[in-house]
Amino acid sequence: MEFKEIVMQRYATKKFTEKKVPEGKIKELIELIRFAPSSLNLQPWRIKVISDQKTREALSPALFGQPHAVTCSHLLIFCANTNLDEVIEKVDRAMKEAGFPDELRTTRVQMAKNLREKLTLAWAQQQVYLALANAVNGAKALGFDSCPMTAFDPDKCARILGLPSHLVPTAFCPVGYGADTPVPKVRLSQADILL
Repeated sequence: MEFKEIVMQRYATKKFTEKKVPEGKIKELIELIRFAPSSLNLQPWRIKVISDQKTREALSPALFGQPHAVTCSHLLIFCANTNLDEVIEKVDRAMKEAGFPDELRTTRVQMAKNLREKLTLAWAQQQVYLALANAVNGAKALGFDSCPMTAFDPDKCARILGLPSHLVPTAFCPVGYGADTPVPKVRLSQADILL
């Protein structure tokens, strides 16, 4: 499927069938998410994948009872990672292992360290949305459906999941096979979005 087709066919699925997405496909999706762009290539996100019904049901009140988060095959929870020392260290190590040129690597790492005070939770959450975009388009490319979700109680979700304080739930993405019929895609015109 061409990228244009993926974008045009993707929709926010509100009802899923009982069919489970194979674990191999979920791993492929995680790989597509892993290659999402991010500022300074820091990738300040962590993703928790929930496939068991009991945990999804426990999360339901914190997700304001949105049924697609419970009926999906897998629920992806995108967390902003605010432990930037850890993030910078991991990316530095990954660049070394990949054979990234030392001069360029040290320049990028130093830039990240210099900007550290400006790289706030809001910045990390912005990066999460880049990864979320890969998730929703990646799911469609792999033959299943998704629904990006940003309406939830992050504190309750973090408590239910036992997340450490530096991992802040930022977006949820239920995935599975859609049981609903997509409504017509309605978007503002180019004239309405261009300045």
